[in-house]
Amino acid sequence: MRLNLVLLLSTVSSLTGASPLGFLGLASWDVEGFAKDNPIGTTTGGAGGERVTVETVEDFRSAVADNVPRTILVKGNLNFTSRPKIGSNKSVIGVGRTAHITGSGLDLYNVDNIIIRNLKVSFILGNDCITIRNSTRVWIDHNEFASDISKGPDEFDGQVDIIRGSDWVTVSWNYFHDHWKSSLIGNDPAFRDIDFGHLHVTYHHNHWRNEGTRGPAGRFGHQHVYNNLYEDFLYQAIHSRSDNQVLVEGNVFRGNTREALSTYGLVIPDDSPNTCVCGDEELDGYANLGARNDWGGAGVNITQVGDFVKAPYKFKLTPLLLVPTVVKLGAGIGKI
Repeated sequence: MRLNLVLLLSTVSSLTGASPLGFLGLASWDVEGFAKDNPIGTTTGGAGGERVTVETVEDFRSAVADNVPRTILVKGNLNFTSRPKIGSNKSVIGVGRTAHITGSGLDLYNVDNIIIRNLKVSFILGNDCITIRNSTRVWIDHNEFASDISKGPDEFDGQVDIIRGSDWVTVSWNYFHDHWKSSLIGNDPAFRDIDFGHLHVTYHHNHWRNEGTRGPAGRFGHQHVYNNLYEDFLYQAIHSRSDNQVLVEGNVFRGNTREALSTYGLVIPDDSPNTCVCGDEELDGYANLGARNDWGGAGVNITQVGDFVKAPYKFKLTPLLLVPTVVKLGAGIGKI
């Protein structure tokens, strides 16, 4: 049965040029998780507003700057010399496989109701590919993030970092690869008063390949991590620290990964060697396991379980055996 389904998925994908997952019912193709189900309302981005196509840096900046609902269709390579600030009520969507952001990444600061889809963001120096700060209702979906892991942990910053009391975020169907520090939730252990009670983030159906740490790493919040594929996530993938809560289910690990999941508060030297060669001590986090995970040969170190035992929303869980095929077919750009 599994072989026949895999063959069907591959055949339909080759014929249509897009993933068939939506109509086969193996995974959710629409917004799901905390960006959908939360006390504020479903993330809709620029729905109901005008649609504009941008092909230059100047037009992009103009289109995203205000808080009026708008869908911005991005074409071509945009090389930013400084970071654009995305206003509230925006959908920023790449056209086909053409949209590529380089130079400087994107800032979502003090905003609400943002959708970022189908963009390639790579080789961003001096900051994250996307930083979400003090913002709510954000959906980061079907993007590609990359750099060069051979440059070491401090050449590039994060790929998607979610900080300073941000809340109700979903990160789905993205392709993260060739990068050291991927996705951090809560960027400083001193910000408990700002972050505690916030930072509700869903990660599902992302493909992480040849990464170092932070897949994700969280402080003070709640993350639901399900149906992700990790291939050669070299040092430490899911890390829950500083009283963070994480619910981990239906994920698959393949290749060379030292530690799939840890709640031990130590920030390992491979994560931040610029601070201390022995690592940084923090309070332990919490973890709970839902649907069965396939850890491969990676280690698991749960020092304490928490009370985040069930997601507070309905979601589509892909069968564990099909996760590698489904994620590889569906994650990244050119699939929506």
